[in-house]
Amino acid sequence: MSLLSDLINLNLSDTTEKIIAEYIWIGGSGMDLRSKARTLNGVVNDPHKLPKWNYDGSSTGQAPGEDSEVMCDAYTPAGEPIPTNKRYNAAKIFSHPDVVAEEPWYGIEQEYTLLQKDLKWPIGWPVGGYPGPQGPYYCGAGADKAFGRDVVDSHYKACLYAGINISGINGEVMPGQWEFQVGPSVGISAGDELWVARYILERITEIAGVVVSFDPKPIAGDWNGAGAHTNYSTKSMRSDGGFDVIKKAIGNLKLKHKEHIAAYGEGNERRLTGRHETADINTFSWGVANRGASVRVGRDTEKAGKGYFEDRRPASNMDPYVVTSMIADTTILWKP
Repeated sequence: MSLLSDLINLNLSDTTEKIIAEYIWIGGSGMDLRSKARTLNGVVNDPHKLPKWNYDGSSTGQAPGEDSEVMCDAYTPAGEPIPTNKRYNAAKIFSHPDVVAEEPWYGIEQEYTLLQKDLKWPIGWPVGGYPGPQGPYYCGAGADKAFGRDVVDSHYKACLYAGINISGINGEVMPGQWEFQVGPSVGISAGDELWVARYILERITEIAGVVVSFDPKPIAGDWNGAGAHTNYSTKSMRSDGGFDVIKKAIGNLKLKHKEHIAAYGEGNERRLTGRHETADINTFSWGVANRGASVRVGRDTEKAGKGYFEDRRPASNMDPYVVTSMIADTTILWKP
């Protein structure tokens, strides 16, 4: 019997209580995900009871060239949040009594593009060339229309297994581009779940030998970009008379349009051109069932007089802690 078979058939009765804890954090670029794993002696149900752990911040672009005591939830040795720890300020907003009372719900639509590892060109595309024009790829099926479904389905199932509140997936308009949705999630958990879902996607694509890109416009020209449309509602919006609350909230977003755009993802100006189902980056607009608006209200919401709206401005590489907390701050706490 081989050594591998011996190991597989070992009696592991005295080690079955051990678990593998994966420590995940955001690297120095603000988008690169890092992780390391350690063995724990049993299940830990309270995250605050997980042991703190350090890592070499000089190798992640987060510290000078010496050993660093930067921790997950990412703090310096002095206990200060590092610049890429956007969760710290988000937690302040989501713990505000007025925000807690409104129970903000989020549903985030994360678009991404799968690239050939060595070429950094979308999978399914001819080397150095282009596929047929957009049209048959959105929610399409078939080997000539859906590229990378094995990766997408594996990610979907892995997220469900990990307890992520993933609510669906679909093929996107540009071939090689896909979307998954996380939510509805309450408050800061939306950011937590999206980041972990991104990390799981990185691990799945690593196994598959392809590269995931969150660039908001991975291919220039007449191709759709990639966004992270953020659906949002509060308790007041979901209650009778909520449509008036929604319109007031959208009015606040209009007044702070520039501040939101500045925080909604790097390179977003390449995506928000007024074409390919986007609004122009310099102009705020909203409408019912309007995919070309900055903010879209669904027909069901208009009909019911309550519900939610969709902020279509965030780019695929946005930080969900920043976007979700900023929307809550602008629509609940900020007074124009």
